[in-house]
Amino acid sequence: MPTTAIETAAGNETAQGAGVTIQDPRTGEVLWTVPEAGPDAVNDAVSVARRAAPGWAATAPAERGAALRAAAKALEAAAQELAGLNASETGRPEAEALAGIAAGVSTLEQYAELGPVQRGHSLRGSRSATDYTIAEPRGVAVLLTPWNDPVAVACGLIGAALVTGNAVIHKPSERCPRLGEALGEVLAPAFPSGVFLTISGGAGVGAALSQAEVDVIAHVGSSASGARIAQAGALTGAHVIRENGGNDPLLVDRDVDPSWAAGQAAIGAFANSGQICTSVERIYVHREIAEEFCSALEAEAALRNSNGTVAPLVDLRMRDAVHAHVADALAQGARAVEGGAVPDGPGSFYPATVLLDCTGDMPVMTEETFGPVAPVQVVDTFDDGLRLACSGKYGLAATVLSGNIAHIQQAVAALPVGTVKVNAVFGGAPGGAAQPRGESGAGFGYGPELLDEFTQVKVVHIEAPPAPAGSRTGSIPEEQDLP
Repeated sequence: MPTTAIETAAGNETAQGAGVTIQDPRTGEVLWTVPEAGPDAVNDAVSVARRAAPGWAATAPAERGAALRAAAKALEAAAQELAGLNASETGRPEAEALAGIAAGVSTLEQYAELGPVQRGHSLRGSRSATDYTIAEPRGVAVLLTPWNDPVAVACGLIGAALVTGNAVIHKPSERCPRLGEALGEVLAPAFPSGVFLTISGGAGVGAALSQAEVDVIAHVGSSASGARIAQAGALTGAHVIRENGGNDPLLVDRDVDPSWAAGQAAIGAFANSGQICTSVERIYVHREIAEEFCSALEAEAALRNSNGTVAPLVDLRMRDAVHAHVADALAQGARAVEGGAVPDGPGSFYPATVLLDCTGDMPVMTEETFGPVAPVQVVDTFDDGLRLACSGKYGLAATVLSGNIAHIQQAVAALPVGTVKVNAVFGGAPGGAAQPRGESGAGFGYGPELLDEFTQVKVVHIEAPPAPAGSRTGSIPEEQDLP
């Protein structure tokens, strides 16, 4: 059985046009063109997965967990090859790509342990009956994954979907199709034929999969795409899980060290060139420490720009979108004290950028920029900053830097987001899960709760039939009959 759905269509007549062409983000040179799956390949993939689903669902959970452990070992063995593809297609530094793959290995291992111990609940009913719940796989799961941390994110969804007994069709981002196909070739041999398929293509292929007769769709990507997928799911009846865009605020209180706070802001805004769903997208700093904070943040950005640690954005289209936000802010009166201009030379590089004098109506403060940009707005009070941090249509995450427990508790209660981080822009305990809000998505992502998203609950009630007339054999006395 082929590992990619592209290869399953009759006659391999699956391409639409020239396919997906990838350029090296560092040089701009064309790397390769990957054929794009056509309608026949999409339909065939769904049919293959549908046929494989019942057998995989009937497989013992411990066996499914063992398959995931085998997949994790295979992924670990292929880490160097996959990291090279990641670096080539997205521009991510190879060391960071290797770290993402290691996270993917750990995630598969985690779900290999969690899946077999996922359990139902006993219910309190009559003593003469048994009532309980069981979790069953939904059936066929379509997984639409992003390019910014392609292996780690994909492995989270793949692991949870497979270990709970679903057959999986994975469509990696069109910005890293060769990596996505290679990941499929590494993982698929650990599972029975047809249980795990990979299919390549752009937005049209994702739309076709979303509109197909499948049972669950999990999407990590832009809010605009997520909204269309949610609409498609409403029509087909598929369960939809979405982790979409964010406009995560960073709120800096008056009592913290401004240099430390600037370091946190720089990590949040510039890590992975700002291409992280939970990147710091807007900063509100208390006026009493604003001058020192902004100077330190400018220095952090300048250091990154001078030592070449800012990797290119994934492609020119992404850079154009990022610079459009920056240019709009500059036109409305913001100041770029570092960066803010498209550099000369090949590739899709963009400098770490610090924008001061920002206002709340600028798109750089209201929309997801997804680049190495740190826009700053100065506020007079913590309450003013919190009010602004609570504004907007997104609800992914937020960070608060403060030593004031009352302010921390106030922020935790008020912020309308799935994750609140205090005094650390990144981090968290293993197995953490959250529910995005607003245009940032819906449903749990990661952790044990993701297993519940990929299953549906069945309630079971069992009681004995009535005993034959004149016989009490097999009957259990009700409580009122007991002495």
